[in-house]
Amino acid sequence: MRNFELPGRSPVYGTGGMAATSHPHATLTAVETLKSGGNAVDAAVAAAAVLAVVEPQMTGIGGDCFVLYAPAGGGIVAYNGSGRSPAAANVDWYAANGIRQMPSIGPHAVTVPGAVEAWSRLVGDRGRKPFGDLLAPAIRLAADGSAVHPRVAYDWAGCERLLAQTPETAAIYLNGGRAYRAGEIHRMPALSATLARIAADGPAAFYEGEAAESMAATLASYGGLHTADDFAAHRGNYVEPIVTAYRDHEIWECPPNGQGLTALLMFNILAGFDLAGLGPNDPTRLHLEAEAGRLAYRDRDLYIGDPAKTDIPVEELLSEAYAAELRRHIRPDRAMDGLPPARSPAMSDTVYLAVVDGEGNAISFINSLFAKFGAAVADARTGVLFQNRGSAFLIDRGHPNAIGPSKRSLHTIMPGMMTRDGMAVMPFGVMGGHYQPFGHVHLATGLLDCGLDVQQAIDAPRIFHFGGMLALEDGIPPETAEALAAMGHDICPAGAPLGGGQAVMIDREGGVMIGGSDPRKDGCALGY
Repeated sequence: MRNFELPGRSPVYGTGGMAATSHPHATLTAVETLKSGGNAVDAAVAAAAVLAVVEPQMTGIGGDCFVLYAPAGGGIVAYNGSGRSPAAANVDWYAANGIRQMPSIGPHAVTVPGAVEAWSRLVGDRGRKPFGDLLAPAIRLAADGSAVHPRVAYDWAGCERLLAQTPETAAIYLNGGRAYRAGEIHRMPALSATLARIAADGPAAFYEGEAAESMAATLASYGGLHTADDFAAHRGNYVEPIVTAYRDHEIWECPPNGQGLTALLMFNILAGFDLAGLGPNDPTRLHLEAEAGRLAYRDRDLYIGDPAKTDIPVEELLSEAYAAELRRHIRPDRAMDGLPPARSPAMSDTVYLAVVDGEGNAISFINSLFAKFGAAVADARTGVLFQNRGSAFLIDRGHPNAIGPSKRSLHTIMPGMMTRDGMAVMPFGVMGGHYQPFGHVHLATGLLDCGLDVQQAIDAPRIFHFGGMLALEDGIPPETAEALAAMGHDICPAGAPLGGGQAVMIDREGGVMIGGSDPRKDGCALGY
């Protein structure tokens, strides 16, 4: 139990339903959807649509979506709602045009958005309410406007130059040439009209006809290779989730092209160390997480791409033998001087929300533009801001993640699901682009190894080893930072919050749901 004399949040308890999202409007929408007869899928989609309006720097219908769904009767369903590159994209075109590295913004960073198709498909297959009804709260908010919340304003600040690069984007996302500030009302009438057309006519109103032609024309006007046919061809798909055991639970992730494999590699490596006696900020715990992450991210960058275009040795990478091989390179008291040479195993960035309904159906749902404001290209007619997932491709013909026609890139967004004996225990996720595998591991080990409750595990200070440096949030105690430096880590301040997490635990024995929401964001958990 936390010290109630200190600032902090308590976990939220409920029996009829529970939602945890990164924004109060979205959490309230999810709970209202549940209370009006919707199930977890309905509530998640309604909340995701609201987040596309109230957190426009993070998500939107110009982005992608990944989902893990645990029906009350057991089993895990995974959906890949990520989009693809234009059919005309290939390494030769970029090389011929002097592009040696995929741009982080602009039309060449844009892949076809997958979110709208995913939302509609999931509701049609697993929901109870009409898809159009679930978009109504987002339609109203986009038309009437919503007050910018503090974390949204924090993200928006300093983005003036980025958003001013195209007049369409500036008109929607700048207020007299500057970023919107906390408390100001932001309206998106064009997006509201687009959502209304989707509500009336389904995803065809987005992927076909005038909307698709307008989006393709905008991208082409800035040099993009997209056509209306690329939008019309988009389809998401159900995929087989991947899983590993950790302690007495199972951790589920979406398979490649998502980066969930990275988190499972980290869990497998850490399973061989005894973390149970270590506190949340113990330097040994954080050191082992960092070292496991260094090895797992190395393999992520080597192997993950579009599984429809390349063979990815998932089974071998998740084997205990491979985890043991990686684990032997880790010393508990000293950072690796360098990563060991990689060998192929034997073989021939976002908004996240969690919902559990009264029947026990649980959904782990993530939607994203990738970087802040995605590719920074918006279509004036539809109000759609495009994601920049294409920036994750490589211009390297021999790499699994090389740019190619109608191809999915390495994808950072990753919903998580924890089960025990085949039944859902906790839908969870931690936003933050490349940070997310670290976030999943840090949250789950906080619960299973350190004995934290769900809110404490989300609150706990975070680290991230990336780009050769070990970044520490402000909450890491000075003595812990000194110990990590003494182990040989090159440490630096994180400089900004590392991700934002949500989770809902299911206590089947007690008959309650326990929600946690990250104070690094504006959101909350609500139950009833």
